[in-house]
Amino acid sequence: MFNKERWSEILEALNANRFRTLLTAFGVFWGILILVLLLALTNGLRKGVSADFGNFASNSMFIWGQSTSKPYKGLPKGRRVQLKIDDAAALREQVPELKIISPRNQLGGYQGANNVTRKEKTGAFSVSGDYPEFIEQEPMDITAGRFLSYSDIEEKRKIAVIGKDVVKGLFDYGEEPVGEYIEINGVNFMVVGVFQAANSNGNEEEEANTIFIPFTTFSQAFNRGDNVGFFALTAFDETSITELKPRIIEILKTQRTIHPDDERAVGNFDRAEAFGRITGLFDILTLVGYIVGGLILLSGVIGIINIMLIVVKERTKEIGVRRALGASPWNVRSQILQESMVLTLISGMFGIAVASGVIWVMNYALGPSGAVENFANPSVNVTVALVALGILIVAGLLAGLIPAVKATQIKPIDALRIE
Repeated sequence: MFNKERWSEILEALNANRFRTLLTAFGVFWGILILVLLLALTNGLRKGVSADFGNFASNSMFIWGQSTSKPYKGLPKGRRVQLKIDDAAALREQVPELKIISPRNQLGGYQGANNVTRKEKTGAFSVSGDYPEFIEQEPMDITAGRFLSYSDIEEKRKIAVIGKDVVKGLFDYGEEPVGEYIEINGVNFMVVGVFQAANSNGNEEEEANTIFIPFTTFSQAFNRGDNVGFFALTAFDETSITELKPRIIEILKTQRTIHPDDERAVGNFDRAEAFGRITGLFDILTLVGYIVGGLILLSGVIGIINIMLIVVKERTKEIGVRRALGASPWNVRSQILQESMVLTLISGMFGIAVASGVIWVMNYALGPSGAVENFANPSVNVTVALVALGILIVAGLLAGLIPAVKATQIKPIDALRIE
């Protein structure tokens, strides 16, 4: 094992040609540095994209009616499918795995025509009729007042929760919006809350220009009756919404008298499925990071093998003397292995330290939020550090194995003859 005498021998061997040792160590240093940085960058991209998806529960989906592609029970092909409020009751009864069923209706848009007025100010905003639980599906920070409640739904109150940019567009600087009235398509609503998106998913401007009002009030004020524009559905954590999707679509087809084989009539966007594809992509990128970093590290290991073979050749006479004095083959072999292990571990750990410094600088540059668009908090966990350490140990053993075997194959008598 490592003792004071063995350490002295190892340091003497490594110091014999410092420049050569540094060049050899650089290969391992560079390989492990690239490996750790690639994994950190991939993790940063994963966190950034996951944070974007986090604005809407990842185990959720949107579902809406489209036009039919097949005639059914006397109803023509091409008719528009209109979802109804009683579809929510059917889904709730037949799919108990659904945690949240949010019927939604929408009006206008922040890039459309002016539809909201307050005094002399007007603006084009997205108006959404929703139920209170929608805030669980798309988290938002209520900065003033409150969100919708079920008493608002039951009493069809004309109240509104408005985004921060609606405040900027309709109110003077410093003016308190809660308790004031805004007019939406000629109907007055009292502002009871102000919100901002909990985090951005690329739609920050649209979210900030949104107005939420009770679903029942929306239906009454804008003559939507029992119509539903679309549903936002979230499954319980232990159930995949993707697995429930065929059953949900089948129920809606039955409810709306749609041909069972009509694939066009019910549209959907499966958030969980999309999130799974993104996660799979980052799993592949992580694997690529390991492969690329491993190949670069392998080139460094090959360099160490070459240099250790040269060292063994240079020390042939010394090895012969040690063998002649009674040193066992394992004693000679272990010294070569330990020298390669020390060289590999020192250069590798230095690479990990430098990579950690670079990661710290990146996080510092990102600022307190630790995020920019689609990128957040690049980092590696303890598992990656342990994997890197394991790679270094294996690399050190491999780097020393061939030279060590070569050293023990030298016969003492032949080694002593070498000048």
